Order: sequence, then C-alpha cells, then structure tokens
Amino acid sequence: MQGQVFKIHSDFYYVKSKDNEVFECKLREVLKKQKQKVLTGDFVNVVNQNVINAVLPRKNVLLRPSVANIDLAVVVSSLLEPKLDFIQLNRYLTFLKYHKIDTMLCFNKEDLLCKSEFKKQANEIIRIYKPLGYKIIFTSAKEKYGLEDLKNEITNKTIVLCGLSGVGKSSVINALSPDFKLRTSTVSPQSGRGRHTTRHCEILDFKDYKIIDTPGFSNLKFDFILPKDLSILFDDIYTFAKECKFSDCLHIEGEEYSDGCAVLNNLNKINPQRYQSYIEFLKEAHDYKYRITYGSVKQEETKKQTHGLDKVKINRIKRKKGRNTQKQIMKNLHEIIEDENEY
Repeated sequence: MQGQVFKIHSDFYYVKSKDNEVFECKLREVLKKQKQKVLTGDFVNVVNQNVINAVLPRKNVLLRPSVANIDLAVVVSSLLEPKLDFIQLNRYLTFLKYHKIDTMLCFNKEDLLCKSEFKKQANEIIRIYKPLGYKIIFTSAKEKYGLEDLKNEITNKTIVLCGLSGVGKSSVINALSPDFKLRTSTVSPQSGRGRHTTRHCEILDFKDYKIIDTPGFSNLKFDFILPKDLSILFDDIYTFAKECKFSDCLHIEGEEYSDGCAVLNNLNKINPQRYQSYIEFLKEAHDYKYRITYGSVKQEETKKQTHGLDKVKINRIKRKKGRNTQKQIMKNLHEIIEDENEY
C-alpha cells in the first residue's frame, strides 16, 4: 500500500492512504541503518499496515522546515506584532530560491494598521518584491480579509506555510477552516516576538488544497553555500553581478575591486534592505568557507594491513611525538659525541 506521511510524532509516522485511511507506522530497521530520513509530505510504501519499508522519489525537499513534495511555499509575515522584518523575509526567500521552490508572499495582520500606514507599507512591499516576480497578497486572519485571494492561489496544490512564530500562520489556517481549531498565541510583550504554538509539521486536508502547518523558526543560516554562489540567489543583485568584469568579485564596498564593480556602480537601483541582507548572508557564507577550508580534520583508520595481517595503526599525533622524541635523542647523542671529541 502507498500513502503520504501527514504527521510525525515521537518516532511514529502517520500515513494517509488514497482512501483517506490513517495508519500509525514505524520505520523498517534496514531504513534506520541506512539513515533514511522520512519527512512530512513523503510518499511511502507501507507493509502490514504499520511498517514503512520504502520512501518513494521526491518532487522536492526542504530541511527547514522538514517537508517534501511541495507545490508552493507561502511565506507569511506580519505587518505588525511582530514588526515586519525585511532581512528575515529575505532570508526565507533566498533559502527557498536555493531549493527551487515556487514562492508567494502573504502579509498578515492588516487590521492592526490604520489605512494610511497600511498603504505606505503595502506600497513599499510591492515596490521591492513585485519586480522580483513574487505574487503578493495582504490578509487579516482576524477580520478575514484577503482569504479568497489566498484560496485562489493555492487551489489544487500542496503548500507549506513558512514564517516566524507569531505572524499568524495558524490563525490564517483557522480562518480558512475553523474546524481545525489550531492553537494560537499572542506576541510576547517582553521580546516582541511570537510564541511557539505549532510543535511539528502536519498536513491539513482541505477540500481543494493541502496546507502543511509548520513551527516558526528564525535561526536559519547560510552555512551551506560558498560566498561566490550567493549573488545568484538575489535576482536584483545578480542582474548586475553577471555583468561585473571581475570574476571573483563579491560586490562589497571597500574591497579590492569596488571601484569597477557592476553591482556597486548600480546600488541606487537595488533596495538597501536587499543589499543589506546579501551582506549579512555573505558573512555566514564566509564562515562556512572558512570552516570547510581550515576546520576539517581527516579521520584516521585505526588499523592497517601488513603482510596480509590486520595490525593496530598508531595515531598520527603519537607517531609525530615518537619521531620528535627520536630526533631529540639523536641530537643529544651527536652533542655528546662532539663534546667527547673535543676532549
């Protein structure tokens, strides 16, 4: 039998078949030994109604949040409470572009702003992100604004909601279907951040679409990409970067090539928040490059073969110490011999 994993909890995988039957399954031991990771959204093969013995090929995969087989990612941000964070938004967008996931932007909590403030924020958002090709919708889960626009974009799709805690992902789902009654929480007045209410990824079945509800997270870092490859993930920067005459230029002010850099010469055409995000992510990419260049340690074999027999191999550091000791002994012997010859 084949089905889709719609929830994972405490080492149990909950699989729904095409007939909407639900099975509580464990992972076959051989898959555990192979370190096969099963994600929410995976299509799997189930035997004996309770054992997953194979994971079917994936359309795509995200590891933050851990989901697979997505048609669309909807990045949910709040216009207020918590305050809209453009750098964090760019972090999500860059990460999703790296994974080649189609993305849409949803700005929630429209009801918290007066008309003039909302218009100002909306115009800025549209000015930055519409030229990049993103579909943008504005919603209020509380007042149920914009929900029809959202439904039109996600019909017949499996989507994943991404965003910080407190932006209203669960509230949007409750507004689309109150039957789910997902737990929600207010923003912490001390930190100005949302509180975690969603604890795991779960596929929620609607009549015409599926939504994967995910926990909010903020510690996503670009510690998996080299600095030279980062600009490709920023369309507005790469437009000029690909025309840069310096092949190894990273487009940073004050660097060696800054006078002739095509990006720096066109900074007035790039949104400052976008460029600031690029510079911040570039620092993380530099840390990654340094770590893989200087931080890796080769793991040594503990055994070696001599004349067809397995023998314990002496640790490299111990071998070095042994050689140094021998050199010091020989040096001391030479000094003693020279001293005796003098006499």
